[in-house]
Amino acid sequence: MTARPGSKIVDKLYASARDAYASNGVNSDKAISAALKIPLSLHCWQADDVVGFEKKPAGLDGGGIMATGNYPGRARTPDEARADYEQVLQLVPGTLRLNIHAMYAETGGQVVDRDALEPKHFNNWMDWAQRRRIHLDFNPSFFAHPKADGGYTLSHADPAIRRFWIRHAIASRKIAEAMARHQGGPCFVNHWVPDGGKDFPADRWTHRKLLADSLDQAIVREKSVNKKQCIDFVESKLFGLGSEEYVVGSSEFYSSYALSRGIGLTMDMGHYHPTETIHDKISSFLQFHGQLLLHVSRPIRWDSDHVVIFNDDLRNVFLEIQRGGAWDRVILATDYFDASINRIAAYVIGLRATRKAILYALLDPTAELQRLEAAGDNAGRLALMDEAKTLPFGAVWDALCVKAGMPLDRTWMAQVRKYESDVLAKRR
Repeated sequence: MTARPGSKIVDKLYASARDAYASNGVNSDKAISAALKIPLSLHCWQADDVVGFEKKPAGLDGGGIMATGNYPGRARTPDEARADYEQVLQLVPGTLRLNIHAMYAETGGQVVDRDALEPKHFNNWMDWAQRRRIHLDFNPSFFAHPKADGGYTLSHADPAIRRFWIRHAIASRKIAEAMARHQGGPCFVNHWVPDGGKDFPADRWTHRKLLADSLDQAIVREKSVNKKQCIDFVESKLFGLGSEEYVVGSSEFYSSYALSRGIGLTMDMGHYHPTETIHDKISSFLQFHGQLLLHVSRPIRWDSDHVVIFNDDLRNVFLEIQRGGAWDRVILATDYFDASINRIAAYVIGLRATRKAILYALLDPTAELQRLEAAGDNAGRLALMDEAKTLPFGAVWDALCVKAGMPLDRTWMAQVRKYESDVLAKRR
């Protein structure tokens, strides 16, 4: 282990933990190494409350995404946001990427509408990411725009509005392709379209037909984008503000669309019924879909985008991936925006919790559990599942942090508080 303050204690506790896991057939050294290598894409929008940095065209901002809370220190410029990400990168172990929205374009103070965005408007992001040795992912922004005020974009009944958003999707994919070339690896693009209605529609059919056709034009039939560099995913949702009753891009719609078009499916932990969890769905979808993009979030009674914590829902998602040997078929990203607490702390809590859950899953005695189940020893399986929960996981996590050169759980908040006093407090 890397020598750090307190690391002798960490080493001593880890030696005992290593033996405990080894007694269940788990190599904790390998689990730590694997957990650090699995990429996790942090979302840009926690830093600025999903406001973005574009100079907006005339008209009302529409499309309805609301961050809850007014904690001081929101990033107001791309440079402030990048400074915040720099701070986060110093506190979170493992391989990280950064997920950027189209509305984070830097246009030099000029109005450049979303259908006219180009890779040059993201040069600063690409150069910054290259210096930090992280890769970028991308998202079209189908909201907070005058042409989203009616509640529909790619499924809008007006062909002119629909064509605008098709052009925006194509422009976003070309930006992602440029990012992929710049970073020497694919850029994952998530298409989340918030189209829907507040109350019962008289016609659910037409908008879904239009959405499928628009996506076909932007993704399937568009030949100008290299699909090995720009990897497309489509994301469903159960409901949203202003679309409580009807969302055009439902789970059924996008699962069928992605499967029939050979593109990726995104699953967000908060985009299903309030009592529904996604871990059981993973093995079903991956019987048929090539890849899944998982948005790690934490709903409380609805898609409220609370900061991710190390809870049962999170652990179960990654246990399911581990038990299916599906790590190479899932793309991982965080997705929440809580403005009620320090935003740097929100990032770090959620990202560290996600990395913990990845490690926890890799320490699962999967082989022995599946051997017991195959032998019909369901009592033995249940006993081992429960006993594994009290193995000394915390000591292994501390060892991972030391190996990555990152602060332990009891220490990183001091750095966040210093950054708040030195930087965030001055943004008021």
